[in-house]
Amino acid sequence: MDSRELVTLLADGRVYTLVELAQQMDRTLPQLEACLASLPALGVKVLQAEGKVQLARPIELLDASLIGRFLSPTARQYLRQIHCEWVIDSTNQMALRGIAQERYHGHVYLSEMQTAGRGRRGRQWVSPFAGQVAMSIVWQLPPNTPDISALSLVVGVAVCHALQGLGIQGVGLKWPNDLLAQGKKLGGILLEMQGDPQQQCHIVMGIGLNVALQDTPLHSIDQPWIDLLSLQPNRAMSRNEVVASVLQSLFDWLVRFEEQGFAAIRPAWQALDVYAGAEVMVQRGEEYIFGTAAGVDDSGALCLDTSSGRQTFYGGEVSLRPKGTL
Repeated sequence: MDSRELVTLLADGRVYTLVELAQQMDRTLPQLEACLASLPALGVKVLQAEGKVQLARPIELLDASLIGRFLSPTARQYLRQIHCEWVIDSTNQMALRGIAQERYHGHVYLSEMQTAGRGRRGRQWVSPFAGQVAMSIVWQLPPNTPDISALSLVVGVAVCHALQGLGIQGVGLKWPNDLLAQGKKLGGILLEMQGDPQQQCHIVMGIGLNVALQDTPLHSIDQPWIDLLSLQPNRAMSRNEVVASVLQSLFDWLVRFEEQGFAAIRPAWQALDVYAGAEVMVQRGEEYIFGTAAGVDDSGALCLDTSSGRQTFYGGEVSLRPKGTL
């Protein structure tokens, strides 16, 4: 029995009788009970008593048509198709498989849950059911696009501006690909490339945002985290609206990047830099370099003022942390 059909029916949070659900789904009561028993494995909490059932809290499921309606006509012209999946390994992996099947520029992949979500440097990205935005966008860059290594910074700026447009303040960026609020991780970015940057090159831009995680056991997350609901506790946060806002902003900033390069976007990134002027350390292999964070240069490289002068670092080789944290 399909758990997707059952969760979709229960998503509004109202109380259903088991008989009513079985009739709507054209299933026997034992079949329905078996499907209900499978929901906790997804992380979906169900309240059940005296022949009645409801979700512990309503769930807004991802809806491609609703996301499309939120987008402006200008944004829709960059969009080829939105793919909303149920449970997959990762949206980036799905996007890469899509490229192999000739689904290129403008395809967007979303999932209610990832079982093998990935962060930077191969780290696990925990992605509980319906608690996050997990999305990947395929974008084709022109041949010989300069500053391609700065693209994750451009995506970060786009996401922050999208959240600002939704009234969410206080979100900043940690070089090269983390979104932070109140010193805790709100989201992350993972970019993967297919093709030759000097010829035809497709970029998969993976974005993960915590939306509402309070009811989810997240023992496997190894750092302090925060979600959008915590930042706006009095507002119901629509994941579909968040997705649309991110896409709208992302398309605008990507076009600007293609036309003007990262140097034109650098001031916007610097304004969001959570470590600007802070004492930090950079880990490069077994080596630690200490200094004052001095933003990024026109190529997107991290600038660090050290006792021996200014040094620059690139995203693939190092990790940035506040001074004194190992």
